[in-house]
Amino acid sequence: METEQPFGDHVRRAARAYTAVADHYTLTTLGFWDRFGSATVSRLRLAPGMTVLDLCCGAGASAIPAAHAVGAAGRVLGIDVAAPLLDLARARAAREGLSSVEFRHGDATRTGLPDGSFDAVVCVFGVFFAPDMAAFVQEMWRLVRPGGVLAVTTWGPGLFEPANSCFWQCVTEVEPSLYKRFSPWDEITTPAALAELLTRAGVPRPAVAAVEARHHLEHPDRFWDIVLGSGYRATIDALSPDQRDHIRESLLAELRLREVTVVRTDVVFGTASR
Repeated sequence: METEQPFGDHVRRAARAYTAVADHYTLTTLGFWDRFGSATVSRLRLAPGMTVLDLCCGAGASAIPAAHAVGAAGRVLGIDVAAPLLDLARARAAREGLSSVEFRHGDATRTGLPDGSFDAVVCVFGVFFAPDMAAFVQEMWRLVRPGGVLAVTTWGPGLFEPANSCFWQCVTEVEPSLYKRFSPWDEITTPAALAELLTRAGVPRPAVAAVEARHHLEHPDRFWDIVLGSGYRATIDALSPDQRDHIRESLLAELRLREVTVVRTDVVFGTASR
């Protein structure tokens, strides 16, 4: 069943960006999606029969491991605005024989679901896309039943460095107007910032933890897979084919010169029990 509701501008922008990445999203180079989705779920101590809501679920990186944890007696609902990613999630669930998980197209910030409907509510790398992050967290918290748990995971500082800086330098040289001086997750890259957001949203006594992580690339050229399978894609798709080719050649030449095969993927995990 699809959610039927008008999408705001911020939701439409996110839908366009992450609809485009679906053709690269499941490449092994982008294994960090599954890695941190599973790591988030592992912090929830889910048990068979529980109900889980995964907001901004993407291709199922956290919903799929949650479905394995709650078993056939449980239920997992994933909601996302990028329909092609949901198709990937449904296909994966079918391959893994999971009948207790449902993926629904809709705005995760306005679910319309009843209060206290879920034992666990999860949002991995999605909260920072909302124009009002505190209101989004309030919505998540509303859906957690008494005794249930909320989990919000965000990126730490320096995401994809040193390749990230190289990418934006190449973009600046070709099309300065597309240079992003600010990324939405920059506001909440520390435990203190995530704890403050959760507290401001009315979530009491959140537990937050920063985890340093590195993502290994088989070759510097593989960073282009990340470019096409992540939020960078919106910038690439705004360029002409010639500009795109120029940026790719310049970026990969620089990464090869610097022998970049490791990038930062630090994360901050936040959880709270109701």
